[in-house]
Amino acid sequence: MPIFERINRLFPVWAILLAVIAALVPELFTGLAGYIKTLLVIIMFAMGLTLTKGDFARVVKSPKPIAVGVVLQFLVMPLAALLVSRVLGLSPELTIGMVLVGATAGGTSSNVMTWLAGGHVALSVSMTMVSTLISVVATPLITLLLLGHSIDVPVLGMLLSIAQLVVAPIVLGVVIHHLLGTHIQRVEPALATLAMAAIVLIIAIVVALNAGRLSTLGPIVALAVIAHNGIGLAAGYGLARALRFDTRTARTIAFEVGLQNSGLAVTLANQFFTASSALPGALFSVWHNVSGSLLAGYWKRRHVSNAPPAASTPRG
Repeated sequence: MPIFERINRLFPVWAILLAVIAALVPELFTGLAGYIKTLLVIIMFAMGLTLTKGDFARVVKSPKPIAVGVVLQFLVMPLAALLVSRVLGLSPELTIGMVLVGATAGGTSSNVMTWLAGGHVALSVSMTMVSTLISVVATPLITLLLLGHSIDVPVLGMLLSIAQLVVAPIVLGVVIHHLLGTHIQRVEPALATLAMAAIVLIIAIVVALNAGRLSTLGPIVALAVIAHNGIGLAAGYGLARALRFDTRTARTIAFEVGLQNSGLAVTLANQFFTASSALPGALFSVWHNVSGSLLAGYWKRRHVSNAPPAASTPRG
C-alpha cells in the first residue's frame, strides 16, 4: 500500500501542521476533547494488531537489551523531567505534565523511528510492549514518588485508567492478530496511518485546549520538552554503547528511551489534573516525532555496525 507508506513518512509534517492550525483556530478542535481517550484506545489497538506471539518470544530470547532499555526509560526520563522542570522554574502544573511524560512507556513512534534508522525493529516492539505493561504499575508509582509530597496523586485511578486505555486494547489486538494474522499483515500500513491520524488529532485537540496559554507558556515549555527529549535520546544511546551493545541495538534503545507515549501522558493529565498539565505532553508529541525523524535520517546515512564498541573509543 504505497499511498499509506508515503502518508506515514510525513508524520512530523502532519503533526506540526495540525498543531499550528489548532493554535490559530482552536474552536475547530476544542469540541473534540471528550474523544481523547477513545483516540488513544484506537492507537493502542492498532499497535496490538501488529504484535504476534513471536514478539513475546523475543522478550524471552533477548532479555538483556530489553531490561536495560526499560530500566533506563523509567529511570532517566522521570528524573530528567523533574530536573529540567526545576532548572527552568516550571509551575507545579507544568511539572506534573513533564513528569507524566517521563513516567509513561515508550511511544509507538519509537518503532517507526527505529525502522527508519536501521535499528532492531523486533527489539523495539518488544521493549515497547514490555514497558507498556510495566507502566500500568510504574507510571502512577513514579508520579507518586516524585510528586506525592506536593500534590495528591490518584494512584488507583491512574492504574485503572492505564489498564483500560493501554493493556485491554493491546491484548485485544494481539488476539485478533493471532486469529487473522495473514489478513492483518496486508493492511499494516493502513493501520499505521490510522494510528498516526489518531495521534495527530490528539495533538491538535490538546494544543487547541491550551491555545490561550501558548503565548505565555509555549516558549519555556518548548525548551523544557526539547531538553527532556534530548537527554533521553543521548542517555539511551550513550549508556547502551557504554554497556557494549552494538550500534543497531544502541539506536533502538535510544529511541525507546527518548520517545515517550506522550498521548497517554496527555490523557492522564486531562483526566486527573489540569489542561496546563497536558501542555508538555502535547508539545512532546509534536517535537519527538520531529527530532526522531531527523535523528533517524542522520543515522540511516551512517554505517551500521553489529559489533560492540571498543572499550576506549565507542563509535556509532
